[in-house]
Amino acid sequence: MERLVPALGAALCIGSAAVWIQSTIARRRVARRLSAEQIDPDLWRLADAEARRDYSSALAAVLAAIVLIVVALTEVPNTVALASGLLAVPSMITLFRRRELAEVERIAASRSEIEKRAREVLSQEELAPLQWANRLAPSTLPDLAGFEIGQAYQAGSGAMAGDFYDVFQVDDHRVAAVIGDVTGHGIEPSITALQAKYLLRAFLLQFRDPGQALEQLNTQMSEIERGDEFISLCVLVFDTDAETLRYASAGHPAAFVWHAREVRPLGATGPLLMLDPRGSYHSRELAWDPDDVAVLYTDGLAEARNGDALFGEDGVASMIRRDPTASPDVLTKVLVEAARDFAGGPIDDDVAVLVLRRV
Repeated sequence: MERLVPALGAALCIGSAAVWIQSTIARRRVARRLSAEQIDPDLWRLADAEARRDYSSALAAVLAAIVLIVVALTEVPNTVALASGLLAVPSMITLFRRRELAEVERIAASRSEIEKRAREVLSQEELAPLQWANRLAPSTLPDLAGFEIGQAYQAGSGAMAGDFYDVFQVDDHRVAAVIGDVTGHGIEPSITALQAKYLLRAFLLQFRDPGQALEQLNTQMSEIERGDEFISLCVLVFDTDAETLRYASAGHPAAFVWHAREVRPLGATGPLLMLDPRGSYHSRELAWDPDDVAVLYTDGLAEARNGDALFGEDGVASMIRRDPTASPDVLTKVLVEAARDFAGGPIDDDVAVLVLRRV
């Protein structure tokens, strides 16, 4: 009987070692997968530490089994043989809990997969607003023959905003430049802005007159129930053959053109979009000569505040007059920096600026 106790204990330890070895292999598999997929290092370290812990438990069970086998085969006092059976107690507990341990292994593997997917989702959520904003105000604009283009965009809070701009080729000799602003902040105005931007593209390709395109856009956008949302928008269509600029503005802050050594404002030619479904919009035409400059911006630039004072349209015009021959890239930066300096710090509202020069 005294020899049977260590022999049974050795068998229990061998069984326990098998359970821990199986768990070690499973956890090593998870750790290798996390390492191969370059998942967060913390997840890999956790899986590796759990594998090492199970390996240590397996090693302890093997050593206990060896000791018990030696006791069972060696002449030792009966009391020592009986006491050695205590070495098998942890292994007995392990065998009783083997189903629970197997479930824990499954949960650990599942948890690593869930955490991986969760991190992928968080990464997508972080990138999505930036990608969305780049659709509204792209950091790269097309390279159009006969034009130099500069742009600047700054969201007042977060990445989602209602400001947008667009520059594209309408046909072989016409180029359209658009800038707009949807009231409000966050995802809802940005959705409206994206809809307006690409609907207007379609209408400008369909109608030669930008005023007519705005009327069609207003009709379509007014059918969308967005509460108190309104859109201010300015569109310029440059005709390189006729050397003209035709523009229409839906309640947008005055754009400016540097022409004949003068800064000329381009005022509104109709009400805000979505204000009146039957709103009327018309267009006006100017000459568009070599080295002429057009500056479009959203109200965040003109409404930069210093106490009760506003940077204003006069501030914008003044900065254009200082150096109208500056490159469009430089002029956009100068305008934003001037408004920021006037405000004495960051501008709270969304700001978009678009500058085009004929070359």
